[in-house]
Amino acid sequence: MSADATPDPIGFLLCFAVREEAAFAWPMQVKGGSERLITGMGRRNASTRFHEALNRLSPERVITCGFAGALNPQFKVGDVLFDEDFDMGMDKALLAAGAIPGKFYCSVRVAVTATEKAELWRTTGADAVEMESAVIRSLCRDRGIPSATVRVISDAASEDLPLDFNALMTSDQKLSIPKLMGTLLKSPSAIPRLMDLQRNTRAAAQRLAQILRTSLGAGGDLLTRGVRPV
Repeated sequence: MSADATPDPIGFLLCFAVREEAAFAWPMQVKGGSERLITGMGRRNASTRFHEALNRLSPERVITCGFAGALNPQFKVGDVLFDEDFDMGMDKALLAAGAIPGKFYCSVRVAVTATEKAELWRTTGADAVEMESAVIRSLCRDRGIPSATVRVISDAASEDLPLDFNALMTSDQKLSIPKLMGTLLKSPSAIPRLMDLQRNTRAAAQRLAQILRTSLGAGGDLLTRGVRPV
């Protein structure tokens, strides 16, 4: 898009950190059209990709979606939590779809252990932890765009992740496959737990998609036949 071009108006921009989070949630058929944005993990990637998206798109509303780790022990894998701006107007539809109001903490690193999660719950009072929503929603507020966080629990507060994913990241916060394979060769006992996590995240992604589709289409107010291509 040239510097003089006008951004294309759309109804919703749905932001996911990684494609696995959006695996079952696309395409979304909503009023005014929608587009999916894969930002990459972490605040820096989210900020960069979101800025790029706003150069070509003018969304009426933004949802930052994906996985979150539970900090509050009452939440289990598959629970969908949400937090929205007062003018977003989705709370009734999200509640009716089965989502739960919650508080999110946006971390600079993956919360790996149950001990780390317990400390975050104690110090932040948040129900769940993720890594992108705060920067996206801050940019939305700067531009007067209503936004919401809708995230599904992918690992429980009492659960240690099978690997320290922070140690497996590249400098631009992408999962390094060579580092992953090397770690699994050294610690093959982690493989069954990693497979369990993959099953949980797949089921969580399906539940997130169900909540998004139901809430965005509630009452026919948001649902249309038009959809923007990915």
